[in-house]
Amino acid sequence: MRWLAGHTPPQRERYVDLLRAVAITAVVVGHWLAIYVTRDGGGFQGGSVLEILPWTRPLTWLFQVMPLFFLVGGFANAASLTSHLDRGGNARGWVLGRTTRLLRPTTVLLGGLAVGALTARVLGAEPALIGAAVWLASIPLWFLVAYLAVMALTPWTHALHRRAGPAVPIVLAALVAGGDLARLVLAVPYVGQANFLLAWLAVHQLGFAWQDGRLPLRRSAALSMAAGGFVALVLLTVVGPYPVSMVAFEGEKVRNTSPPTLALLALAVTQTGVALWMRGAGNRWLRRPGPWGVVVAVNLVIMSLFLWHMVAVVIGVLVLHGTAVISGAAPGSEPWLLLRVPWLACLALILTLLLAVFGRFEQRTRSRIDPVGTVTGVWPTTLVIIGLGGVLAALLALALAGMGYHGPTGLPVRVLVAYFGGVALLRFVRWRGSRPAQG
Repeated sequence: MRWLAGHTPPQRERYVDLLRAVAITAVVVGHWLAIYVTRDGGGFQGGSVLEILPWTRPLTWLFQVMPLFFLVGGFANAASLTSHLDRGGNARGWVLGRTTRLLRPTTVLLGGLAVGALTARVLGAEPALIGAAVWLASIPLWFLVAYLAVMALTPWTHALHRRAGPAVPIVLAALVAGGDLARLVLAVPYVGQANFLLAWLAVHQLGFAWQDGRLPLRRSAALSMAAGGFVALVLLTVVGPYPVSMVAFEGEKVRNTSPPTLALLALAVTQTGVALWMRGAGNRWLRRPGPWGVVVAVNLVIMSLFLWHMVAVVIGVLVLHGTAVISGAAPGSEPWLLLRVPWLACLALILTLLLAVFGRFEQRTRSRIDPVGTVTGVWPTTLVIIGLGGVLAALLALALAGMGYHGPTGLPVRVLVAYFGGVALLRFVRWRGSRPAQG
């Protein structure tokens, strides 16, 4: 960590790394705060505080920072792809190298969940409890479906950005609005589901515009952007038809994230403006070794931090069972609010221990995997498409499978087959591409 912090290239946009760390940390803390668990006889009962405490819903405007993560992802992917192509690589090779960095820690998580569920079943745990635990621990994988798809499309969407610039996210936002109209007003089935991709693509394209300087970087322009997005957000939610909560919960007829809505894009514009407005101060602060060292440390295990934070909740519930932290105190009451402090402290300790064990796999990926120079030929390209398609299909099937018990490993068999089969194909193509030429 010290070596990386001390050898950071002077041209690196350190502020992007800070935003990534802040976004993922906010997601982790937000999830931990939103969950309530109480004792129910000999078992547990829980849910989201958003369901029962309406005053918490406006707070999601602060903790729903996935738009910020996609913005930063667009910046980083544009910079990485441009550098890769300048060094003689091709787009397909870039996609293969970039997905490998994401899939290794994901593979470790899925393998860990399968082993944990199997062990729990052998020890006599009830199937329903195993199903609930695996479902809770795998929640972060739902987001990965959208990000992997958006990232895989980057060579083509970035080429479109070079031609049309900021017009692309504007058109995408209009399509999102059209999807909302078709779904919420005209009751046209399935059309609005396209927003799962279109909305996140729009935010990702804003990251492209930031990276190549097409977004206004002046503080006054950034402040105007933030103010405009915020006014639109208030009008769409307080006056308009969209709910205030930017995080979905059971019982909500309209959800701003399932699929993403125009209101979520207004939040994305607000966050983008605020991020650009604070850029100068952030970069000056990151010139100090201490803050920059912390940012480097978080980014070294950023995917593991995100993927394992709900596993920490599952373990935390078991560890704290029988203590005052998981008690009969009503969510939102003063005792319950005070007990949030030891709850967060316990989960932070558990997650730190999990990162000490599993974070090394992500670090090893970063240290060993260099970008693939080229992936050429019909068959390697076809295998990359099939492999990535298998991974995306598996993660999507897992998200749709729900909380039920899905067998001894806690995961549907089709998910395991599709995911690990897809990863094996991608690994095979990478291995073939890394072999020295013969003859």
